[in-house]
Amino acid sequence: MRRIVSALAICATVVLTGCAGTVKNMKEVADEATAVKPRQDEAVVVFMRPSGLGFAIQSSVFEIKNDSPTLVGIVAAKTKVAHRVPAGKHLYMVVGENADFMTADLAPNKTYYAYVSPRMGMWKARFVLEPKNTGDLNATDFKSDYNECRLVEPNEESQAWMADNLNSIQSKRAEYYKDWLQKPAEERLQLRPEDGR
Repeated sequence: MRRIVSALAICATVVLTGCAGTVKNMKEVADEATAVKPRQDEAVVVFMRPSGLGFAIQSSVFEIKNDSPTLVGIVAAKTKVAHRVPAGKHLYMVVGENADFMTADLAPNKTYYAYVSPRMGMWKARFVLEPKNTGDLNATDFKSDYNECRLVEPNEESQAWMADNLNSIQSKRAEYYKDWLQKPAEERLQLRPEDGR
């Protein structure tokens, strides 16, 4: 009977905390308003993971420049990371069991949003990037998701983690990017200039 009560207590705790993931190799940001506001001629992309599915597994987001990944952030369930970049064209990748990609054509002085969405994989969670358009940004669900996610940013531990895992990251980029390029253009998701606010 005690085992059943203990199991129910653990399940209740998970449900009540919304399956928030443990933040490893990242630090929480105190001044969110400044972090998500673009500076002159820059844009900000906020990657959010509001879902609690696969909460025990973190996903990592990268910008790909000249075939090389630059860490945007490691995103646990119920967290978000803001990436400040020059306006223009960018390529992003999320890595889990797989790798998925999203292009972004960003206008200056705007903030953009994309979900890091888990899908159940063979051994662990797979992740996809889902760009949000201006219609999505006004939805009640989006506002709720945004407020429930804690803002985090990379630190020295994040960079050390990337260095330790670079071979695996590069391998997944090479394997999955060619498959992504084979998709019809309309299936290759993107953020467009008008999607920011």
